[in-house]
Amino acid sequence: MGKAWARTRAGRPPRRTAAAAGASLLAVGLLAGCGGDGGGTVVNLYISPEESLPQVVSQCNEQADGRYRIVYHRLPRDADGQREQMVRRLAAEDSGLDVLGLDVTWIPEFAEAGWIEEWTGENRERATEDVLPGPLRTAVWEEKVYGAPKNTNVQLLWYDERVTPRPPRTWDEMLRTARRLKEEGEPYRILFTGAQYEGLVVFFNSLVASAGGQLLSEDGKRAVVDEGVVEALRLLKEMTSAGLTPPSLSNMQEDEVRLAFQGGQGAFEFNWPFVYASYAQEKPQELEHFKWARYPSFAAGEESRATVGGYNLAVSSHSRNKPEAFEAALCLRSAESQKYQALRSGLPPSIGTVYDDETPLDPGKPADPVENPSMATEYPPKETIRAALEDAAVRPLTPVYQNLSTVTAKILSPPSAIDPERTADELRDELDAALKSQGVLP
Repeated sequence: MGKAWARTRAGRPPRRTAAAAGASLLAVGLLAGCGGDGGGTVVNLYISPEESLPQVVSQCNEQADGRYRIVYHRLPRDADGQREQMVRRLAAEDSGLDVLGLDVTWIPEFAEAGWIEEWTGENRERATEDVLPGPLRTAVWEEKVYGAPKNTNVQLLWYDERVTPRPPRTWDEMLRTARRLKEEGEPYRILFTGAQYEGLVVFFNSLVASAGGQLLSEDGKRAVVDEGVVEALRLLKEMTSAGLTPPSLSNMQEDEVRLAFQGGQGAFEFNWPFVYASYAQEKPQELEHFKWARYPSFAAGEESRATVGGYNLAVSSHSRNKPEAFEAALCLRSAESQKYQALRSGLPPSIGTVYDDETPLDPGKPADPVENPSMATEYPPKETIRAALEDAAVRPLTPVYQNLSTVTAKILSPPSAIDPERTADELRDELDAALKSQGVLP
């Protein structure tokens, strides 16, 4: 189970050979060919590197039948590099950008700057139809839609059933279990992204939302930092000062967390779904024991809220080909395109109905775990991912999110040094300053 999906890792270099990918495309007829190469309006797409996206682009060009041709320009792999390139060109009113792949935290900033177009009328209806609530919230600013949710993402709790037969339902249960495992000489550590960067902010935001806390006011214009935030700080402090996290926590990003868990250095891993693909690739003989669940909650009977990730497709305000750009963006994030990228690259779909699609890529041929996979058999965590996305937490929506993220990561690092009440006061003061763009380079 999950072998085809596991052959690639979301947001990382391809593991499958080009020949194998090409064979599957020819077999299914979906996302095949390079139609549109002969002319038509050029629609320039700027987005992060995605291993299966060239096939999606190719199929959309074929469907366009010469009316336009999408050209895929790969941005840097890291989010800061992506944002920097687009911001510079958009600020210079560069008309060479048409469709933009925006991290879910960038919509308010780009909309306020006047760099992206609002989605209206039929385009808006098509861009928002059947989109899960979590991803949809990231595409809206000031009650207007500025992006079409392409793929989404949400972190899960990953564990080895041989060490912990069932996942802890609450954070207290997790801490008790980790302490017991430590006494028994078993893998016990709690692994998460503790380095001073966005990964720590994402983890903290999930804790805050699960505790019912609020960092900013509803309009995003002032810092709140309520008791729920303090409760999240208390948990982060306890978790990291009780000897239950690795000594290298303050240097751990997503891949370090993944490798530590795969190396038997932890009992619990909080990470994005790409880790399942990696585990299947690198430890296939143990894959059946690698399990997943939603984040623990703060109290029994309550449900946790994990932070949503992913990308939205936006149309540049400086584009000279806006009608074609909107049409191209809708094709690139259609249900068929999202299904393909889920099965070939592990990218969680933003469209709810894709999770219910049980047909293989080529309905006319038998399902095959490699050449003709289906969501029903080859995307194992799909139901848990979908459930987490139904009420996912969204990072604070504000045009100066980059400022807030930088400040928050700095104040929280290292987590073991947190003093809940004092840190909450510092967060409130510094976030208010960041909202005014004080003290931080945007």
